[in-house]
Amino acid sequence: MKPPRFRYTAPESLEEALALLADLGDEAKPLAGGQSLVPMLNMRLARPSVLVDLNRIAELDGIELENGFLRVKAMTRHRAVERSPSVAQYQPLLAEAIRYVGHLPIRTRGTVGGSIAHADPAAELPGVLVALDGAVELRSRNGQRVVPAGEFFVDLLTTVAAADELVTAVRFPVLPTRSGTAWLEVARRHGDYALVGIGAVVTLSDDGRTIEDARLSFIGVSGTPVRARSAEAALRGQPLAPETWRAAAAAVREELDPTSDIHASAAYRRFVAGVLAERALALAAQRALEGMNR
Repeated sequence: MKPPRFRYTAPESLEEALALLADLGDEAKPLAGGQSLVPMLNMRLARPSVLVDLNRIAELDGIELENGFLRVKAMTRHRAVERSPSVAQYQPLLAEAIRYVGHLPIRTRGTVGGSIAHADPAAELPGVLVALDGAVELRSRNGQRVVPAGEFFVDLLTTVAAADELVTAVRFPVLPTRSGTAWLEVARRHGDYALVGIGAVVTLSDDGRTIEDARLSFIGVSGTPVRARSAEAALRGQPLAPETWRAAAAAVREELDPTSDIHASAAYRRFVAGVLAERALALAAQRALEGMNR
């Protein structure tokens, strides 16, 4: 299939791109890696009048460690994140989850900012960002604002970003010591969008015997990534034991309200979410203990 007609522009700087978005409004669509937008154009699910290609803007590429978070600029490719020593050291949940994003050719072209801005509820990076209580940097010609992940995703493929705003960077907080993480998901085939996925974060007490804090972020179960906050609250103060993980799984199944579609029923998604929660929590706790014993 061929896309509808559109005009194409490729600004050389961020300021030029922001000026274009301010002038064109809803008629324009930023083009990052194109791994989601181009298929949508070809299927005529998106019909922008103008594509604003961001690929020549060097200042939107790079990974920085600053003020307690890993700042990944919007045009950083998935593959660069996957191969980054800084991501592996400071943000292992991101390093683990990004290997589930599509296939190597997709990760070679796809960008972090594009994945976040696209806001697919079955995509990995929004789930990671919500699990970590991260944030999104938005810029427009009028200035910058930083939006917490829990407020950024509104619904299916919808965010709070205005038509003249551009995702310029994504902030992934560095976790406290005594923390472990795990990313697990179930998909029909490797590289497919997840039917259900989970990002788990477990922080242990000083003696490593109980859970000080826990976070569970699910993808594929709603229009946005979902935190199982009741299950998280019930985990605090509990011992590291199989009974704790099983109780958390039951709490997750009670709390989540997934929808059915052509890929899986709501009942299947609810059951799988519990299984993944049990496994991910045990793995994250094990990794936290291993980190304390190094």
